[in-house]
Amino acid sequence: MPAQAKLDAVKKLTEKLKDAKAMVFVDYKGISVNEDTELRKNARESKVEYFVAKNRLVKIALKEVGIEADFDDLLEGTTSFAVGYEDGVAPSKLIYEFGNKLKDKLVIKGGMVDAERVDVKTVEALAKLPSREELLGQVAYGLLSPVRMLAVALTNVAEQKENGEPAAE
Repeated sequence: MPAQAKLDAVKKLTEKLKDAKAMVFVDYKGISVNEDTELRKNARESKVEYFVAKNRLVKIALKEVGIEADFDDLLEGTTSFAVGYEDGVAPSKLIYEFGNKLKDKLVIKGGMVDAERVDVKTVEALAKLPSREELLGQVAYGLLSPVRMLAVALTNVAEQKENGEPAAE
């Protein structure tokens, strides 16, 4: 019979995975306490949950949530997890940027996006995408650009009429 603590841990992991938009599996071998503390601080600021859990318990929780993809090879050795609940890109971005800073101490093993397994290249591609706010800003700029150009043109026409100049054709 499993220990109550393990049952509780699986239940907690199941709740996390149920709400997860994305998760990155990370090999964190060799990371110092100070580096880990900084990573967790950055994760909180990015609205990402970063934690370490037993591979076997995560495997059980994945099955309980109904995720069919095979993560067995990612759940070997030292594994930590970065989970995004609001933004599916944030965990990839956090781990990719922090991993580049630490050089070989924090290695992306793979990930999960919308309950599907993704490889390291996909996680890195997601990390290189602009943030949601940046994308929204780009869309807004694109939508407002023609309106702004029209306003400038109308202002120029109005100024020319005030000055008595003929309007350019």
